[in-house]
Order: sequence, then C-alpha cells, then structure tokens
Amino acid sequence: MRVAEQGQRPVADLFNLNPLSSEPHPWTRPDMSRAERVIAFVESLPITKGYGAGEPVALLPFQREWLEAVYATDAEGNRRVRTGLLSVARGQGKTVLAAMLCLAHLVGPECEQRGECYSAAATRDQSALIFAEMEAIIAETPWIAARVNVQRFHKVIEDSITGSKYRALASDGASVHGLASSFVICDELAQWKGRELFDVLRTSMGKRREPLMLTIGTQSPYAENIMSELVDYAGRIESGEIEDPSFHGAIYAADEDAALDDPAAWAAANPALGVFVNEQTIGEEAQRAIRMPTFEPAFRNLHLNQRVDAEPKAINPAEWNACGESVDPAALRGRPCYAGLDLSSVRDLSALVLYFPEDDGAVLPYFWCPKAGLALKEEQDRVPYRTWASQGYIEPTPGAAIDKAYIASRLAMVCQLFDVRAIAYDRWGMAELRAILDREGISELPLKDWGQGFASMGPAVNAFETALIERRLRHGMHPVLRWNASNLIFDTDPAGGRKPSKSRSIDRIDGMAALIMACGLAAKDEGPEVYRGEGLMWL
Repeated sequence: MRVAEQGQRPVADLFNLNPLSSEPHPWTRPDMSRAERVIAFVESLPITKGYGAGEPVALLPFQREWLEAVYATDAEGNRRVRTGLLSVARGQGKTVLAAMLCLAHLVGPECEQRGECYSAAATRDQSALIFAEMEAIIAETPWIAARVNVQRFHKVIEDSITGSKYRALASDGASVHGLASSFVICDELAQWKGRELFDVLRTSMGKRREPLMLTIGTQSPYAENIMSELVDYAGRIESGEIEDPSFHGAIYAADEDAALDDPAAWAAANPALGVFVNEQTIGEEAQRAIRMPTFEPAFRNLHLNQRVDAEPKAINPAEWNACGESVDPAALRGRPCYAGLDLSSVRDLSALVLYFPEDDGAVLPYFWCPKAGLALKEEQDRVPYRTWASQGYIEPTPGAAIDKAYIASRLAMVCQLFDVRAIAYDRWGMAELRAILDREGISELPLKDWGQGFASMGPAVNAFETALIERRLRHGMHPVLRWNASNLIFDTDPAGGRKPSKSRSIDRIDGMAALIMACGLAAKDEGPEVYRGEGLMWL
C-alpha cells in the first residue's frame, strides 16, 4: 500500500471502507474539510446509554467549535494543532467525546497505518471508563466490530485493516516507554498523581508526522499541576502574549468573583447545561454551598471550573500575584534584611528566606533538598522538582539525605553577601547544624531561636499578612515559594492567634514558614548584628 504523500489524505479513503456495505461512509465525501470528516464520523456513532440511547450523536455547539479548531488545516491540508485543551466543569460529556475521538484515530477518518492511540487517566479504574465507552460503541456499530479485536482484560483494541492499536493507560500504573504515539487523549489531567506518564506520552509523538495530544477535563485547584500549566498557556495565547498555532485551548469557567447562585456563571462553565447537566441540580448544589461554606470550594472547582482548592487556604492567589514584582539579587548586596530558616527532615525540603523591608519588601528564597531521589519526590509531591533544580530555584545537596554541612556553607555565603540582621530558626534540627557551624568556624551567625507556637508565630503571621496586603512584599513569582504559598493553612487558637499548620497542609510550606519568621523578625527589629565572614561585628 502506498504511503500517503505530504498534504494528501488517501489513508482515510483506503482504510475507512465499510466491510459490511457498498455504501461509502458519510465522512468520505471529497468536498469535506478535515474537521468536517471528524465531526461527521463522531455524529455517525450511536449514543449508548441514557437519554437518546440508540440514536446518532449530535454534537453540541461548544464541542463542534473545539473540533473545528483542533482539526483545522493549512493550505497543504496538514493539521496545524498538535496539542488541544478543553476545560469544562464536571458532567459535560467529556468521557464520551474522548472515546469517540479515540475511535476516529483508530478506525475513522484520522486513522493511519500502524497508528498508536492511547487514552490516559489518573487511575486504572478511571482509564477503564473510556475503554468501556469505546467497547459499547463498537458493540452497536457493526462495521467497526467487524474490523477490530477487543481485548477487555488488557484494555487494548486492535484494528485488523490498519494494524493500529488503542490502549488505556493510567498514571498510577507501570511506566511505559518505547511508544510512537499518533494520538493521545488525557482524561481529567488535574487528578493525575505525577507527570511522568504525561511527559512520556508527549515526547513519544516525535516519531509521527501529524501527532495529536488532547486533554479534556476540569481545572486543577493547584497552580503547579500539569493541567494548570496548560490552562495558563492557553490564557497567554488568548491574550496575545505568545503565539503558538500548534496549541489550541478552550476554557469554560465562571469569573473568579462569580456568585454561587448566578445562572450566568453556571452557563459559563457548563456549556452542556440543560443537556448533560440538569440546571435544577446545579442550583441545588449552589444553595447547599451557600448554606454550608465548607462546600463552596468544591462547588467552585467542580461546577464553576475555577482553580479553587477544597481546603480553604491562608493566602488569596490574587493577593499573592499582586506582589509578584521581579527581584534583582545583585541590587540587594549589602542591604539590610531578616531571614527565616526552616530545616527539613532527612529527605524533605529545607528553606532559607531573606526579607528586605527597606527595599520594597524584596524576598530572596533559597531551597535545598537531597539530589538523590528527586524523581521520586516529584511523584510524591506532584511538582517539577527536577525542572526547578535545573532552573536554579532549588539547590540539590549531595547524597540521599539533606546535607546540613552544605546548608551551613550557604548560610555563611549569604551572610557575607547581605546585611543579615538576624536569622530566625525553628529549634527542630538545629542541634546538628550548630555543631557543623562550630566545626567549620562559622558559629557567629546571628541566629535567633524562634518558637513555633501561637505566642511567637501569631505576631509574625500578622506582620506577614500586613506586608502582603499593603504590597510591601516582592517575591518575583518564585515558583517554589508560590507553591508553598498555595499550600499554606493556618491553625487558630481561641484568642484568634494564628500559626502555619504543617499537619493540615497537604503539601510543603517550608518556604512560607521561613518567610513568616523573617517578617516577624523585621517587625520586632531584632538588632544590628551582621555577619561579615570573620565573626560578629557591630554597626
């Protein structure tokens, strides 16, 4: 069989023959665009359950618009888009659409010789949903059933005509390598446990001429999640900040300040409202969230498709972002500052954060973690430790355990570069560091014991919060510190005092604990001691 030439599409014409009929398929008309072929294929498939079961699919306007954009072609007939994103609220028919697009690339107008099609989800059970929907469609579509072999146990479907295969994958399953993906669809990417599978699938497409990766799902509450990266990238393209014709994203979400009971907000995030989702049900959920505020974050995330965590966090993202002005470390040399030091356990993150109150609240964070096991840390914390390390936002210390001798030398270096008035520290883990400092002859650092209870941390939290609200912070959008800030949760005592809660925070807050201590020191003005590298000196 002759291979398709650049810009031509004979593959679909040759492979998409109905083995049970002499009639051509409805998507094989020569006057159809590539997007029209895909749409015609999808609308030839049956609805397998629920309202309209047994009838052909009728795509909704938002689905049709997205497919038209994703499968648009250039003058030579080549598809421009390589990565597509559709973010909508829960219950918008995402799984069914994903299943039908998998079939479009396996046996439909987008099929190719020995193609590799994958659907990927967070868990094995989640990945089985798309497979199950494909299996149901195949069972009710005789011409597809006649040409494919369905292997239910392995979640694999093979096409006997093209030699193409479909396989369901899960982010919590075994690693997969050696792929040559022609089509990938990522289901509910916000729920994935790590990014390894995503990166493997994305990089596996380089062996194909026109690969396509699609992501369909609700937004993640977390800015560091892969889904959030894609949503933010789509926003930058939409705003004109960057130009990338190979990426198309459609985000359906309510405005950040939308009222819970606003039908317009429901419609903004639920383009299938009244079809796949009952408006009355959404209204009832909204009233429950109004009456019980603990339900509000989940409602905003799942039904309004907003980046809101179910656990109320201590910092409003808008307030944090408003203090994101850039910081030039070179301009701060010799300037007075206060520091907070938060040491980790053997394999966790350690942080030193400098706060320069006389320089518009400039913030300089330093983070350390063991070099060995960074990949495992990524899987555990679901953040790109290795990328942050390569970009200089984290300093990996030698070995598999945190190297406090390395941190001690960095502390001395920092105190030589800047006018560090005092370094607040948590007593935990300091005995070993003090011994190292003594051994290395740098025992005169301006260290300040800082309690972690409400008595010490309460005023420090107030000082930090005041600086944040009054825009007396400049953190330069440091990604690790931003991640810590998004995780921060406060414990509150009966008197209203607050302190960072490491037990209730789902992820790391080490950098924020250090920054809060630094702000507390600055508010108390702990004195003029400064380390110059040769012992303690007085100004």
